[in-house]
Amino acid sequence: MIDMTRFERARLVTARALQLSFGAPPLVKPTPGFSAYDLAKEELEKKVLPLTVIRRFPDGSVGKIAI
Repeated sequence: MIDMTRFERARLVTARALQLSFGAPPLVKPTPGFSAYDLAKEELEKKVLPLTVIRRFPDGSVGKIAI
């Protein structure tokens, strides 16, 4: 299994936090006082995001990371 890089993780969290701040429904139960960023991090940690990261390698192969 391929692990996500810190850059891929940061991109996913910030993109999801933006969605949440614009009114997207959270996929985990929100805790009072949590920011959109905190909710996005929790969703990623609990692996409830229906996303797949596609990574292309220089040799032409493709790696997929299901979130």
